[in-house]
Amino acid sequence: MSRPPLLTVILAAGMGTRMKSARPKVLHEVAGRSMLGHVLATASQLGDGHAAVVVGPNMESVAEEAKRWRADAEIFVQAEQRGTADAVRAARTALAGHSGDVLVLYADTPLITPGTLEKMRSALDAGAHVAVLGFQPKDPTGYGRLLLDARGDLSAIREHKDASDTERDVRLCNSGVMAFRIENLDAELSKISNDNQNGEFYLTDIVEQVVASGRRVSVVTGSEAEVLGVNARDQLAAAETIWQSWRRTAFMQSGVTLTAPDTVWFSYDTEIGRDVVIEPNVFFGPGVVIEDGVAIRANCHITGARVGAGATIGPFARLRPGADLAADVHVGNFVEIKNVTLGTGAKANHLSYLGDGSVGAGANIGAGTIFCNYDGFFKHQTEVGDGAFVGSNSALVAPVKIGAGAYVGSGSVITKTVSAGSLALERSEQQERTGWAEKFRTLMANRKRRADKAG
Repeated sequence: MSRPPLLTVILAAGMGTRMKSARPKVLHEVAGRSMLGHVLATASQLGDGHAAVVVGPNMESVAEEAKRWRADAEIFVQAEQRGTADAVRAARTALAGHSGDVLVLYADTPLITPGTLEKMRSALDAGAHVAVLGFQPKDPTGYGRLLLDARGDLSAIREHKDASDTERDVRLCNSGVMAFRIENLDAELSKISNDNQNGEFYLTDIVEQVVASGRRVSVVTGSEAEVLGVNARDQLAAAETIWQSWRRTAFMQSGVTLTAPDTVWFSYDTEIGRDVVIEPNVFFGPGVVIEDGVAIRANCHITGARVGAGATIGPFARLRPGADLAADVHVGNFVEIKNVTLGTGAKANHLSYLGDGSVGAGANIGAGTIFCNYDGFFKHQTEVGDGAFVGSNSALVAPVKIGAGAYVGSGSVITKTVSAGSLALERSEQQERTGWAEKFRTLMANRKRRADKAG
């Protein structure tokens, strides 16, 4: 049986004053992606549907972030902070034009999983008109309690401050996430009163309305970790820790070896093939693809790069955006690569900077080699051909080309094209002055004695 269409309403209007930040709370990142981006990406995995993002006044940056991750997202503004039901009603235009299921998510809950949301829709398929996501925290203090009837359906949500001692003994708590299969949901929301201490319209109040009308409200349970709400920096760090733990486990289960898992940090989009070995203290920024059989030694930093099968990276290597390494490349300690392609089997094993250019298959870049790519105004390209050999401590001043199979002698500063198969040398002629060192030492020792005596 086909399901009704889905509208996901994501509440993102809070500034998050406890974050102590000039940025809106939901723009803070977990694993290199904003919390709002995580929630939008999760919602997108539920299949075709629409997304409505509710922001606060003057939160254009949040609207732009929503469009970045989901171009078709509709943006609505909650003019005043008057509670969660009011926030959902801010998207009433989207609700009015929608006939089907509605899922309400929070942009500051970035760890919720597609599997849990799928369980909520399944509860609707099973006859519930509302599905509420619950969890069992280690410490339920402060959370609303989910009160169940004899059938196991939800009868009410009781806020902690309003709960009796017996109700406070209930361990099942409210996450705030809800799914609805109610015709004309906006009309149902409009019945919610703000007759409470804070004068706000609470989405949770819809539960008793629905139950009173004889309709079912089901509870779906999720883990405490995935419903973690982030309101402060320590909670942001906790969310990062949880996300990283999940991703490390997933990679190891897919055939990646992490010799010290807790010291390896991934981004939301990191791709890693099978039989990859990653040593301690490795950081992956966004946009990284690691193919099969790669060895990444300790203390590497990799962002926006592709590493081909069988390559060896590090230790202490840095790959920056645009680094594109073919199969069996070797990049060694204290080598930095930015916007450079390295052909199959190329090597740059020690203490080099390669920026803006290309290195051909089988070429060797000696220790201390620098691609001098910037003239203070523009970046320029350096091209090193297949099988070329660049000697240690060489400076290749771009724009410049080193032909296939050519040699560059150690210590050279190359400013002109080197033709294929040639040897290029650029050094001053070595001179030797016999006895100079001893004369110099004697001169300087006498000068120092006179200085010490005068002092």
